Amino acid sequence: MTKRIRLGVVMLALLGNAWAAAQPQSAPAAGTLETAAVRLARSGKSTGYDGVVEAVRQTVIAAQVAGAVVALNVKAGDRVKAGQIVARIDAQVAIQATAASEAQVRAARASLDLATKEFERQKQLYQKDYISQAALQRAEAQFRSSQAHVAALIAQSGAARAQSGFFLVQAPYAGIVSEVPVALGDMAMPGRPLLTLYDPAALRVTVAVPQSVAGAMTAGVPVKIQLPDLGADREWFTPSRVQLLPTSDAGTHTVQLRLDLPPSTAGAKPGLFARAWLPAGGGESTRLEVPARAVVRRAEMTALYVVAPDGRPVLRQVRLGRLTGDSIEILSGVSEGERVALDPQAAARIR
Repeated sequence: MTKRIRLGVVMLALLGNAWAAAQPQSAPAAGTLETAAVRLARSGKSTGYDGVVEAVRQTVIAAQVAGAVVALNVKAGDRVKAGQIVARIDAQVAIQATAASEAQVRAARASLDLATKEFERQKQLYQKDYISQAALQRAEAQFRSSQAHVAALIAQSGAARAQSGFFLVQAPYAGIVSEVPVALGDMAMPGRPLLTLYDPAALRVTVAVPQSVAGAMTAGVPVKIQLPDLGADREWFTPSRVQLLPTSDAGTHTVQLRLDLPPSTAGAKPGLFARAWLPAGGGESTRLEVPARAVVRRAEMTALYVVAPDGRPVLRQVRLGRLTGDSIEILSGVSEGERVALDPQAAARIR
């Protein structure tokens, strides 16, 4: 009986602990959350336009002959030197064809030697009036035909040797391999891409700007490039060259602006998000700002906890602009006057 009583006491204690653990933890109240309003601020005389980093020199290296890929010496991300062999295609058939062409050349040369000697003998006989002029002409024709045949076979042999070089794929310049769309054993065909190579020392930012902005641009206009993904300490650059293309897009009414990055731009690569800041042209423009400490960064997402009408914070994805002091520009996602939580961790605990 005593054991049953003890067992009951233990069970009651365990149930009590489980009930206590199931109770909701204390969380900060929505009314005590520190917030700030999204405000409209003057952004100076510059406006940002989204763009992308591109390689000035990017090459898709394709196969020139058919055959199985028997060697891939590089992978995506590898650096290569000019002339380095990056892939090899099975060349057994080409090797045999080259050997056959060279053998045909040797046989033709032997025939030419025989025709040459015969022609010399016929000339001597003709000078002594032992043969007719027609016999001499036939010997000369045979000699010249042998010469032409040797020249044709030499040209064919040279073409076969040149084609055998196509089975070794070389890098045309020093760069970085960005893509290798084939695998070992794949069948290469003329024109099929084997890899993509780009020169990291020649990159540019391409931006589509409105026609009105492009028309107001003049030589020497100050332009800045922002690469937010490189970090706040090294995200700003001055382009080494500014090029405005002479044609415009009829659908979007924009003009393409190309801004060359300095050669020493470490970390930049094709496809990276960029932003070009151009003079607004006219009076000062405005922008939406919030305190920088209100921004939530989760993996590749940037967001804010926006306070809903019922007082509860709601996570909302936004696009960020320039960081100025303790404030950061918001390009989209919120409106002026909305309130955001300044302590994202406290806002995340409110349910």
